[in-house]
Amino acid sequence: MNCKIAAVLIGFGSILPGVALAQDAPLEERLVNDMNKVFGVHAGFRANHAKGVVVEGHFKPSAEAAGLSRAALFGGAEIPVTVRFSDSTGVPDLPDGSDDANPHGMAVKFHLPDGSDMDIVINSLKFFPVSTSEEFHDLLVAISQSPPDAAKPTKLEQFAASHPTVPAALATVATPDSLAHEAYFGINAFVFVNKSGERQAIRYQMLPETIVHLDKAEAAKRAPDFLMQELPQRLKQGPVTFHFKAQLGAAGDSTKDPAKPWPDDRKLVELGVLTIDKAVPDSDEAQKKLLFLPGQLTEGIEQSDDPMIDVRNGAYSVSFSRRNP
Repeated sequence: MNCKIAAVLIGFGSILPGVALAQDAPLEERLVNDMNKVFGVHAGFRANHAKGVVVEGHFKPSAEAAGLSRAALFGGAEIPVTVRFSDSTGVPDLPDGSDDANPHGMAVKFHLPDGSDMDIVINSLKFFPVSTSEEFHDLLVAISQSPPDAAKPTKLEQFAASHPTVPAALATVATPDSLAHEAYFGINAFVFVNKSGERQAIRYQMLPETIVHLDKAEAAKRAPDFLMQELPQRLKQGPVTFHFKAQLGAAGDSTKDPAKPWPDDRKLVELGVLTIDKAVPDSDEAQKKLLFLPGQLTEGIEQSDDPMIDVRNGAYSVSFSRRNP
């Protein structure tokens, strides 16, 4: 089991040299520090999902979405979007075909009619490897204490043995042949509120027209930047579309444990179609200025009782400030 286990939380930015690794720091700061300790310091880059590409397009909501949520996002108008796809790890030059580049991330910023933004931050894991942010911190510590020459069983192996959701979650990912051919899932549950005040717990899914995965041997043969280069080239030939869907939670489904997936037979409602039609000219520069917050919502969409959402918000803000001092 390698550093791929560390690469499971989206978007933590890089920590600058000289930042203290105080154990009594807030959890949000410790998580950012943990990521940098595992992957090294790469000034100006995110501490995880450092390598990415930025594209643009629009979202057209479905009629069914308005019945679930009164959010302006689902009001019927076409909504401009900015999207960042990414590899895992905090290593900016990691080869796209590396197994450690999984899970891949997709962050979407919806530019709403009133000038505000709403974000979603999703990835190709079907569920999260651990249940809480505290456990994620413990996982990262275990990784940092498990160098290649560590005695067996390593701290990481011991942690994985006591947390079977870790290997189970990682087994759900593989390298796609294109970022446009991957399915992306929400880590946390959210709550839709409709015009009648009815509330519905949901988890996001962003599904492509086609899913294509490579086996490890084939992925390893690809050029180091094949995913980041393929998507802009693909867009020159025409748009890429995804079906934005909500999985509806039912009684007994946990909304606060991201390591517990909901049953596959839960209803999926199409929220609309996301169309990506152009690459941002200077993607490297654009992504340095982008901050995606999973808790940046709009009226009609609320956080669930999952405390990880607030921790992610705080950590992303910490990392952004360090990435752009």
